[in-house]
Amino acid sequence: MPDVAIVGAGQTAFTRKSGMALREMCFDAYKEAMEGLDLTNKTIDASILCSAPEYDKQRSPAGSVSEYLEFTPAPAFYIESVCSSSSMGLRVAWSMIEAGLHKVVAVIGVQKMSELSSRDAAERMGRGGDIIWESPFGLTMPAGYGMYARGHMAQHGTTSEQLAKIRVKAAFYGAKNPKATYRKEVSLQEVLTSETVADPLKRFDCCANADGASCIILVKGDIARSVCKVPIWVVGLGAATDTMTMSGRTLLSGLKCAQAAAAEAYKMAKVTSADIDVAEVHDCFTIAELMAYEDLGFAKPGQGVRLIEEKQTYADGKIPVNVDGGLLSKGHPIGATGGSQIRTIVRQLRGQATEAQVKDPEIGLVHNIGGIGQYANVTILKR
Repeated sequence: MPDVAIVGAGQTAFTRKSGMALREMCFDAYKEAMEGLDLTNKTIDASILCSAPEYDKQRSPAGSVSEYLEFTPAPAFYIESVCSSSSMGLRVAWSMIEAGLHKVVAVIGVQKMSELSSRDAAERMGRGGDIIWESPFGLTMPAGYGMYARGHMAQHGTTSEQLAKIRVKAAFYGAKNPKATYRKEVSLQEVLTSETVADPLKRFDCCANADGASCIILVKGDIARSVCKVPIWVVGLGAATDTMTMSGRTLLSGLKCAQAAAAEAYKMAKVTSADIDVAEVHDCFTIAELMAYEDLGFAKPGQGVRLIEEKQTYADGKIPVNVDGGLLSKGHPIGATGGSQIRTIVRQLRGQATEAQVKDPEIGLVHNIGGIGQYANVTILKR
């Protein structure tokens, strides 16, 4: 039996403007995560707050959230790896439990993006990359992923229409998700005729900023079944980092850090890509989801488009991916994103994903990327 289990998973609705304080959003996510558990706030013997700095006004938010949720005097930690912060938080929580330092850890991801204008948020996102040689010259997130889209098109013949079909799928499932920012289906034509953001990526190829929080409760394996009816076991963890500069990378049709993280997670879990029943991947842009199909081994390089064209990544397909709408529909509150992805897989493995439940999944995967492929976390969970 694995040594660490997830017993609770919660999140707020993701919205363009929550109207809530940071700590209030964290409370809502924590409240959902604790439903049905034989735990209290005083049972939490450590908390990890995950977010990206400079978006929120509160400096050092870990202490503020710990106080508000009445975890004190249990230690509070702060983790940041841009968009992959809360999946990195899960990795750290797993490590602390494995080391015997703690038995019950809350991993809370949060971001309040609405405190900044879209222009200011984009500028800060750009600073997630190299601030000397690249971001000052206009390398924002859309521009960076636009380069990957061009690279994939040049190497494999990928088309804008194939990318647009990924957004159509995201919108189909986002319309069913009460936690999503955007709950409206879109047509292929609407995606293809939307405004260009960073050629070849159009407006509907891009996710939107959002406010939101997520919370994952992890416990030591020997107490998991005593506090929770259906614990979900953490069986595989992989992480890797690529160069900060895009110019330092030789591959512009896939993310090398994602490939390395996936290989590590599969090895630890003693599974292969063929064993995954349902997946959540980091679809900040349509090209990011397509690359994930290939980086994770669901398809060979250049053949990921077949999965979307044949609808094999829909809920009833060969490998369901992002059947909660993904970032493209849910929105992207940076620090909360990985936790939301983990929550979706936990609900799928428990048979609780009523909006789009995959048939009897046993093994799920979460792929969470930070920046323009600077950081990658791959987490494998088992029922």
